[in-house]
Amino acid sequence: MGSVADLCINISFSDFYSEHPNYQTRLQLHTKNAESLLEADFAVLDLLNHEEVHGILGPQTATEDKFLSELGGKVHVPVISFTARSSTLPHAQNRYFVRTTPDDMYQAQALADICQGYKWSEVVILYEDTEYGNQFLSHLNKAFQEIEIGIAYTSAISIASEDSQISKELKKLMAKQTRVFLVHMNPSLGYRLFFLAKKAGMMSEGYAWIITDYLSNFLNSMDFVARDSMEGVLGIRPYVSKSKDLDSFQERWKRNMVLKKRTGLVRDLNIYGLWLYDTIHSLAIAAEMIGPVNSSLLYVNTSKNGSDNTNLKISAFGPRLLSQLSRTKFRGLSGEFQLINGQLKPSAFEIFNVFGTGEKTVGFWTLDTGISGELISTGEPTHSTSTKNLKSVMWPGDSFTRPKGWAIPATGVLRVGVPEKHGFTEFVNVKLIDAATNRTNATGFSIDIFLAALDLLPFHINYEFYQYNDSNNPNFSYDDMLKGIPQTYDIVVGDTTIWAPRASHVDFSLPYSEPGVVLVVKNKKPFDMWIFVKPLRWDLWLAIIVACILMGIVLRILEHRVPNTNEESVGPDRERLRMTYWSPITVLAFPERNMVASTWSIFVLVFWLFMAFILMQSYTANLSAILTVDQLKFAFSEDYYVGYQEGSFMKIFLQEQLHINESRLISYSSVEAYHDAMTRGSKRGGIDAIFDEIPYMKIFLKKYDSQYKMVGPTYKTDGFGFAFPVGSPLTATFSKAILAVTQGPNMTSFEQKHFGPGYSSQDPLSSTISQRTSSLTFYDFGGLFIIVVSVTMFALFFSETSVGRKFTSLTAQYCQKCSCFISSKVHSTQNDAKDIRGTVPEAGATSSEGGEASVFAEPPSGSGEEICDPGQNNEGASAEDQEVIIENTEERNSISQN
Repeated sequence: MGSVADLCINISFSDFYSEHPNYQTRLQLHTKNAESLLEADFAVLDLLNHEEVHGILGPQTATEDKFLSELGGKVHVPVISFTARSSTLPHAQNRYFVRTTPDDMYQAQALADICQGYKWSEVVILYEDTEYGNQFLSHLNKAFQEIEIGIAYTSAISIASEDSQISKELKKLMAKQTRVFLVHMNPSLGYRLFFLAKKAGMMSEGYAWIITDYLSNFLNSMDFVARDSMEGVLGIRPYVSKSKDLDSFQERWKRNMVLKKRTGLVRDLNIYGLWLYDTIHSLAIAAEMIGPVNSSLLYVNTSKNGSDNTNLKISAFGPRLLSQLSRTKFRGLSGEFQLINGQLKPSAFEIFNVFGTGEKTVGFWTLDTGISGELISTGEPTHSTSTKNLKSVMWPGDSFTRPKGWAIPATGVLRVGVPEKHGFTEFVNVKLIDAATNRTNATGFSIDIFLAALDLLPFHINYEFYQYNDSNNPNFSYDDMLKGIPQTYDIVVGDTTIWAPRASHVDFSLPYSEPGVVLVVKNKKPFDMWIFVKPLRWDLWLAIIVACILMGIVLRILEHRVPNTNEESVGPDRERLRMTYWSPITVLAFPERNMVASTWSIFVLVFWLFMAFILMQSYTANLSAILTVDQLKFAFSEDYYVGYQEGSFMKIFLQEQLHINESRLISYSSVEAYHDAMTRGSKRGGIDAIFDEIPYMKIFLKKYDSQYKMVGPTYKTDGFGFAFPVGSPLTATFSKAILAVTQGPNMTSFEQKHFGPGYSSQDPLSSTISQRTSSLTFYDFGGLFIIVVSVTMFALFFSETSVGRKFTSLTAQYCQKCSCFISSKVHSTQNDAKDIRGTVPEAGATSSEGGEASVFAEPPSGSGEEICDPGQNNEGASAEDQEVIIENTEERNSISQN
């Protein structure tokens, strides 16, 4: 770079002042040679002290930049670099450090867009283990994170590394699945790396190599061996448009290189020489804009600067030079020259392909438009990451097929592990094809999801199924199967639960099934033949019965004094009064009949009906709750024996998270085994409950729905997913494909194909509510039927049998006699009272005969005498009863005539 700088500066001076002979200012260059960092620091101090320079040009390393920028800020002297591509401090804190190069941040964005355009999800970065290499790596990390491209691995290679060390690192990279390598190294280290990579077979088909401009800027100086080892590499570098001035400069450059017999690695012109050429022009323009200055005004003062012992003076010309330099704008050999925030405004990047003995430009990248095939403005800028407009690229191995970015390291065939299951074969059903090679054919819901995801991948994958678990192995475990990754399997496909303890040694894709662990128990209905009594407690039943009796008595009293004037009413007065005893009940069954006549009776019945209505509605609601909601109530007992699926993680889950004793855990393999164990129960060697994941239990309930139910909370798991090696680039790719499958139109058909019609994981209630309604049986209401049948038989016995009728007749006679005896007593008491009232005429009374007041009054309606009326309800009475009734009637008629 020293040779490049010396020659470019001289040519730039000569060209500029020959083009501007009328300029009143001239730049004076003071050169110091330094072969080490320490010599460079002393050289700068010597230039500031003895040469009294007002600008420093040429720090090449990041360490030099850091020291010189701090020194320049202290003495107000601009430090100008034509090689630095980044800065450790922001421009506001480092104003006197000027970079006439674009920032590496833009190159990192271009590289990220290229990887995104070629659909590479992960990249391996090999970089020079220097401060500049670490700075560039930070830019790459930020750019790749913004577009969600992973950095699978970073390899820092020292400049002093031996070839054996580099080869060892390359072998380590070959063992990984990622096949996209991004190289950021200086030319000498980069050429060695590619030579050893070709020797290791890493420059073959399937690999993709990208180089940054740290190496690509010097490709025109490499020899045939280096170029041959890099064939198929994709590179990026700042674009320099062709011009007559550039052609003229290149001719003079070559001529001077030959005449001065320059030696070294760099033999041809590169972008750094053009940036330096334009930097000299910008300094000359800035100095002319300042104009001639008085030498006595070049420094602020001649005192020492602070407490240092270097006698450094603060420049008064430096700030003015910095200000004019930031305003300078022109078109140079490298393109548009304009400084923004102390760095060169970014221009386009050229995307090229190392092809044969040269390079081929395949496209361009700009900050505004992104990737494009040509540098043609299309109006309003739209940032594109598509590589469709790029020219064809020849990749390593003379292949024109875009590398997919990853590969299976060993055989090139994806080894897919599938578990052999004793039950729940709806998910995975394995058939061994070749026992010697363990080749397997697999079907099932999980396999259909896997095959559908393969079709959505942006590349083709060859795969083979490999069986796990011999049917004679009692220690079958999904965890052991996952530990076979990556030694035995490249991916495990099946009903493998995404569980946190497993994530330490495998990566999981997105889930494709419902998440969660549930508890299933027997659907024990809380029914018996007296269930209709349960909605109300015994005290309420007793209160209702007593209330009905008391209400009947009250209505009998209220209706006693009301005459029956309605000829179309229910019956005679005695029958009507008898009905009032049953009014609280009959009014509910026969609301259209006129049961009562008294206004007060109606008033009382209104409130009785209001209470009865509330009781009826409450009874109905509580009975409904007993038949439905109360079935969901469940309390898990520590005495339960619990079943779980063999080979799954459920045993550890139940022990560690639910603290269930291992002695109460029993494993089963199939739906039928679960059902048999639940049917027997723990007392007969079975189980009382099942803990398993929702997809399994939905299959179980679909087959034995009315006999079991899900109860309790749903415990958190993430569902089923595919397992990959840690850091595998396939994880993200498969996850995107699985997401498209599960949200696509074929998901329901996959489910119903394997789990039966009507099955759908999209139904949020399907995992908690039975598919069929539990039917009520005759036994559930047997008690109610017993009561009704008993009452019916009782009525038939006393109505249709001679024994029953005789018993009824005797009972009726006894009741009639008791009633008549009470009525006669009441009647005699009333007559005595009338005789007393008859001797004392009431005021205003008139005499019917001889002016005397009547001493007899008709008994009031509804008196007790009406009960013994022979015209009412005499049917079925015996002869003796008839005689008694006739005698009573004659006596009554005689009294009435008197």
